[in-house]
Amino acid sequence: MTDAPEYTPPKVWTWVKANGGRFANINRPIAGPTHEKELPIGKHPLQLYSLGTPNGVKVTVMLEELLARGHADAEYDAWLIRIGEGDQFGSGFVAVNPNSKIPALMDRSGPKPIRVFESGAILMHLAEKFGEFLPTETAARAETLSWLFWQMGSAPYLGGGFGHFYAYAPTKQEYPIDRFAMEVKRQLDVLDRRLAESEYLAGSDYTIADIAVWPWYGGLVKGWSYGAAEFLSVHEYKNVLRWADQIHARPAVKRGRMVNRMVGEPEGQLRERHDASDFDTKTQDKIEATGG
Repeated sequence: MTDAPEYTPPKVWTWVKANGGRFANINRPIAGPTHEKELPIGKHPLQLYSLGTPNGVKVTVMLEELLARGHADAEYDAWLIRIGEGDQFGSGFVAVNPNSKIPALMDRSGPKPIRVFESGAILMHLAEKFGEFLPTETAARAETLSWLFWQMGSAPYLGGGFGHFYAYAPTKQEYPIDRFAMEVKRQLDVLDRRLAESEYLAGSDYTIADIAVWPWYGGLVKGWSYGAAEFLSVHEYKNVLRWADQIHARPAVKRGRMVNRMVGEPEGQLRERHDASDFDTKTQDKIEATGG
């Protein structure tokens, strides 16, 4: 199966910093800040500290969808957190999210600022705050939350499991790639079967379940993640592809996917967003053209 020598775990694990892999410079077995750095605060009620990864995209899509529905109080500042440079370990960020992961939100719309961390919690907070994308009828709400939490429990197998070993690990290893590829294909089949019988994940309405699942699994079948579309035969999941294209066509989704984005074509990167007009004036292609 593999020519790699068998690994025998020691009796007590110790941290070896030079462990290789794309994220070796930021992974560590302890929490807390590594340096003092306050977070900036903009002019809007909602302050988002994030990066355009799938978890970050969930929240920017949600905010853009709320604005598209006329909720002016959903205006937000989106500050870039460069996780590769360790911004998430600054004292200010850790105060908002003690887990040092993006995204993190400070809701300053009330008399006392409220911190919200974990992307699913942020989606629920915003849905309940604005009364959108989360049904109030009991059965529909339960279905929506079931798919939301399905994503929260399933995506680590896609990202930290399959994505890590297929795209980021210092060596390719057959066992973990096979193990997690099997699980990701099972998850895609779960979605495909559901979407064969339902327009959206929770039923006929677009909800926070779709907003949560789309950046991960929609991105995967669209060929945006890990360079693995052919390897995983994503063309087999026709209902997921239909759903992914349907959501991608939404203008608010297109905008949300641009925010805090640092990869891809420069015209698709709005690294920080502080006003709706930034989509027209401050994408990376325009900044580079002016020498900014």
